[in-house]
Amino acid sequence: MKTIISAAIAMSAALAVPAQAQEAGTIQVKVLGSAVLPDGKIEKVNLDLVGLPAGTQTEANDNYVPTVAIEYFLANNLSVETICCLTQHDVDGVDGAAGAELVSDALLLPATVTAKYHLNGGGISPYVGAGVAYFIWLDDKPGAFAVSAGADDFNLSDEFGFVLQGGIDVPVGDSGFALSVDAKRYFIDTTARWYAGGTKVIETEHKLDPWVLSAGVAFRF
Repeated sequence: MKTIISAAIAMSAALAVPAQAQEAGTIQVKVLGSAVLPDGKIEKVNLDLVGLPAGTQTEANDNYVPTVAIEYFLANNLSVETICCLTQHDVDGVDGAAGAELVSDALLLPATVTAKYHLNGGGISPYVGAGVAYFIWLDDKPGAFAVSAGADDFNLSDEFGFVLQGGIDVPVGDSGFALSVDAKRYFIDTTARWYAGGTKVIETEHKLDPWVLSAGVAFRF
């Protein structure tokens, strides 16, 4: 019995000590595959000189892209992270103009910085975070339907928003390698403007609010 009790005490002590705790100054790089799942819903029509069909509504398509995240640990359980990725989306009509391509190949850089709190400073480490984002549209053009209706120019507004984050890092061995799963929810809008012959003919405000779900590997330095 004494042997069993001693073994139990030793095991409890081992579990109570975080393994591979992150130290201040540690850098972690993640290489992830990400599913970008935006909304794209029209929230408000500010201008409509062409007479959109009653009840017109839109939706942006999902996209799947590689993502790199760079994380700097301020303490063993506190870090800041930024991500780098590009994602491309079409916006199509779903109600009122179902199937109509209104926006084609809009290329987005979702500049993001989050502060993360790690619930365990080492070992298997779930985390939560929050931060700010600035969506930068690097390229945007009217879709085929919009062009057929006379649109010859188009733009989406760059906008600030905020983001919530949660995930988990699972170390594999003691070499600094880990598996990582991450989920982000952005809260951000954009304004879409279509032009014909230099005249703005449609302006709509869109709710983007994408989920970004990621999984991949991490390397700690």
